[in-house]
Amino acid sequence: MNPFDVYPQTRIAFGVDRIDDLGSLAVGLGGERVLVVSDPGIVAAGHAPRGLEALQKEGLETELFVGVHENPTTEDVEAGLVVAACFEPDLIVGLGGGSSMDCAKGINFLFSCGGKMQDYRGIGKASRDMLPMIAVPTTAGTGSEAQSFALISDPQTHEKMACGDRRAAFRIALLDPKLTQTQPALLTALTGIDAVAHALETYVTTRRNPISLAYSREAWRLLASNYLKVIDAPTDLQARGGMQLGACLAGTAIENSMLGAVHALANPLTANYGIVHGQAVAIMLPHVIRYNATVAGLWYEEILASTQPLEHCPPAGAGAGGLADFVSLLIERAGLKSHLTEFNIDQAALHALATQASQQWTGTFNPRKVNETDLQDLYRAAL
Repeated sequence: MNPFDVYPQTRIAFGVDRIDDLGSLAVGLGGERVLVVSDPGIVAAGHAPRGLEALQKEGLETELFVGVHENPTTEDVEAGLVVAACFEPDLIVGLGGGSSMDCAKGINFLFSCGGKMQDYRGIGKASRDMLPMIAVPTTAGTGSEAQSFALISDPQTHEKMACGDRRAAFRIALLDPKLTQTQPALLTALTGIDAVAHALETYVTTRRNPISLAYSREAWRLLASNYLKVIDAPTDLQARGGMQLGACLAGTAIENSMLGAVHALANPLTANYGIVHGQAVAIMLPHVIRYNATVAGLWYEEILASTQPLEHCPPAGAGAGGLADFVSLLIERAGLKSHLTEFNIDQAALHALATQASQQWTGTFNPRKVNETDLQDLYRAAL
């Protein structure tokens, strides 16, 4: 049994129309001047205005920053810092998908501690306490609302820098499943499969522990039973709630057990070819499950046993192969791509990709060790 140190840090407030409680929750954290970090799509969907209204009803001063792009870069964070420096908030809200929440954390690092994002690459680099924050996720995927890490890209190197510190964790994750109903079908599929990968990877990492396993198992149960429902019936609020809560619990599992080779392989695909993160994860996930079978086969059987009665889900005895096939079914039913050649990636590109993947931190927690040759073989299997 691995030693572990669990540090619960984020309150989860879940329910339909909970966004209307955003103002009272902010007041409870001592907020008076609130910077809301979002993006133009969330504004257009009406979620950011509704969040601002909830804050203003409690008499709070607000400022909206919408300069967040997908896979936020240091430039996004620095633009947000300019707004924060002028407004001088005492609380920050990340309202949107993982990009908005990560950018909010990045802004908080620089506003509270100074310097540049590169200074915070790694763990525990914050030099002082940071502003309290509230996350309001509008997607069911990244689980950023439950993690103390900000993933910020360097626009020069295209590296996704993981900047983590317990002081960067959101104090509250406000989960309102209604907010996810406006996701386009493709975004629902992409973020959902990322959450599925989080549940499965965290269950088998070298840092797994009894607490992380409980989060991973419940996340898997919720995600596996609701993923196809939200694909087939996008307005099913019960299924939306299951996906949103499952993604949050998977994020909590990441905080306590980390990820594995799937994300190590996915990040170079995004950095070099612009493949959306969820799509990159979808391509690599079945292959990594099969690769891990010799070490984690019994663990995969365990997690399948937790969803034994569910329709479509294979029995525990199907093992890693059955789990990989089930994940491939989810990907196919969701209309996602399954092969690297669909993105014009050929054999000649694999060595450079494997070199980059071998430098990704998450790969070090994979249950079966991976080196550059192994990673290249996994890319080759995905061609």
